[in-house]
Amino acid sequence: MGKAYPISKLAVLTAGLLFTTSYSMASDRSHQITTDDFFDIGGMSSVQLSPDGKRALWLESRWDKELDKSQKDLWQVNTKTRQTTRLTFTNESESSPQWSPDGTYIYYLSKITHEDKKAPFNGKKQIFRISHNGGEAVPMTKEVEGVSAFSVSNDGNSLYFLTSKTVKDEDLWADMRASHDKPEYAHGERKTNPLYKLDLQHFKQQLVLDDDKVVWQFSVNNDGSKIARITTSDNELVNLEGWSDIEIYDTKSKTSKVLEDTAWREQAPSPYGWLLGLDWHSDNQQLAFRIDFDGHPGKLFVSNTAKGSLLEITRPDDMTLSAANIHWRPNSDEICYRGADHARVKLFCTEIDDDEQGDTRTVIKGDLVIGSYSFSHNGKKLAFSHNGLDHFYDLFIADADSKRAKYKRMTNINPQVDSWILPQIQIVKWQAPDGTSVEGILDLPAGYKKEDGPLPLIVQIHGGPTSATPYALQHRSYGRSTFTAKGWALLSPNYRGSTGYGDKFLTDLVGKEHDIEVKDIMAGVDQLIADGIVDGDKMAVMGWSNGGYLTNAIISTNTRFKAASSGAGVFDQRLQWMLEDTPGHVVNFMQGLPWEKPDAYTHGSSLTHADKIKTPTLIHIGENDQRVPAGHAQGLYRALKHYLNVPVELIVYPGEGHGLSKYQHRKAKMEWDQKWFEHYVLGKAVD
Repeated sequence: MGKAYPISKLAVLTAGLLFTTSYSMASDRSHQITTDDFFDIGGMSSVQLSPDGKRALWLESRWDKELDKSQKDLWQVNTKTRQTTRLTFTNESESSPQWSPDGTYIYYLSKITHEDKKAPFNGKKQIFRISHNGGEAVPMTKEVEGVSAFSVSNDGNSLYFLTSKTVKDEDLWADMRASHDKPEYAHGERKTNPLYKLDLQHFKQQLVLDDDKVVWQFSVNNDGSKIARITTSDNELVNLEGWSDIEIYDTKSKTSKVLEDTAWREQAPSPYGWLLGLDWHSDNQQLAFRIDFDGHPGKLFVSNTAKGSLLEITRPDDMTLSAANIHWRPNSDEICYRGADHARVKLFCTEIDDDEQGDTRTVIKGDLVIGSYSFSHNGKKLAFSHNGLDHFYDLFIADADSKRAKYKRMTNINPQVDSWILPQIQIVKWQAPDGTSVEGILDLPAGYKKEDGPLPLIVQIHGGPTSATPYALQHRSYGRSTFTAKGWALLSPNYRGSTGYGDKFLTDLVGKEHDIEVKDIMAGVDQLIADGIVDGDKMAVMGWSNGGYLTNAIISTNTRFKAASSGAGVFDQRLQWMLEDTPGHVVNFMQGLPWEKPDAYTHGSSLTHADKIKTPTLIHIGENDQRVPAGHAQGLYRALKHYLNVPVELIVYPGEGHGLSKYQHRKAKMEWDQKWFEHYVLGKAVD
């Protein structure tokens, strides 16, 4: 166990690091956080407020040891009495909940398998309906290939949904592929997504649109006259990130029109952006949508499909757009969206008047990390999830149109946290070598005071890199609260390339990977050491995805860390471009293709600098990871084990992709990291 500290509030202000905190420790907290506590945390997502604002529902995720996975169920809360009710009890995860316009029913996607395995109980996702009062869920569809997405019509009389069919390309070699159908081919076959409409009065189903397109998202306007779709010609993500279109289908004339894409392709900082987040205004003409880029700020547009005009929304201050859930606030001309802002995630609404941008407001003030959100039918009430400093995500209610909206907490889905001895969570700031101000989140053990002396440090690096570590309590299998409970300090740096610190801070990383962000991180470490918070002889570094890449970068450029945990980290940029499912990510940061920028690919690869690695390293990878394929982990392992004689363990998680979905795999990852760090950093014997 780590060193125990008395429970008190941190009161440290140093010349080099500025600490801010906004809560005090509860006096009755007595439980030290453990690894097993991670698997008792409920997650909250997909918050949906009922049309009348009297109820709100969400998807609650829970780990199940026997099922060896996490699953999501539907829950509901009465916004007046705060009484919560669980609505579903399956062994599979529900998704995409939507209220019927009259608030009577809840529609959602789920998959259930019966013995005969016939649709709708064939293990494929189908649309189900359940009363808001609970009871038995009824399947609405029985598609052999399942349903990928759906939408309830504005009048509540119809369900629109996407299904799937296989299309074989007719080209020069089609006959050869057909005559030799045992091998697998890289192309020539694709899954397309016909759009259907189900009449909920008579339960008759009709095909609306089947043009052999891959449909990533769709949205139907209120009167059903127009359907917007994000389409590509193939299922590969490489097509979504640079060759996707927004098509507007007119249901009366049965014609489609592709929106002119100059503003988000030719005029964008990168051609490799992916479209997302379609939403229609109630006027049936204005369509809002987003595009995101790796390494560059995302954009928000409003297209007036009647006039053919396009408006790009100007973002406030240092904010970076976050996620796909953009919504027009009902009974208003405001388009609302989430944005990262200095380790917070806030909700913004911008007024649109006659194709011109008006005022933008922050809907809820304060240190919020907002997840999902939803408005009532009249647009006056807002439900949202929020992750704070002393709780994980919970549901809150607020006035949506007030200039000083106050919010009330409706749920406490993790009451056990009220007894936890929580880490002290601070925002820290330091200067990078080039003078740029950089921030991070510093977690310290409960009750720690500077006079207690320097602590061992874990640097936990976020992925993306177009992302950020939030100013909130986090107990994750990839780092945070487990370590502070054992006496570690934990720094989560929001290095150059992170979101929420302005466009320049974000784009400074482009063309400078494996360099500028490493210097940012090490400057923060050095400042913590100089200020007496951290013992420079007892440090570890860890991360997943881009955090794994940066772990590799840090240990290949210095030997100051005594241990490392590299999870799903890129080792060679050329290999990454060749194998990953979104190669535009590499092209953006390397500023060209491998044969165009060979020096950039060489410098940006830890493989180039591998002979400098002396740090004992754990390597974690999912067997079927398509984002960072297993070859990176195998290459790093080979270099350390067979050529450099560095202590190393390669842990391959069977069947896993870019994240770990199995209970046992998550637990193994957490326990391996703890034992590895304790042995190589603290000198503890392996028991």
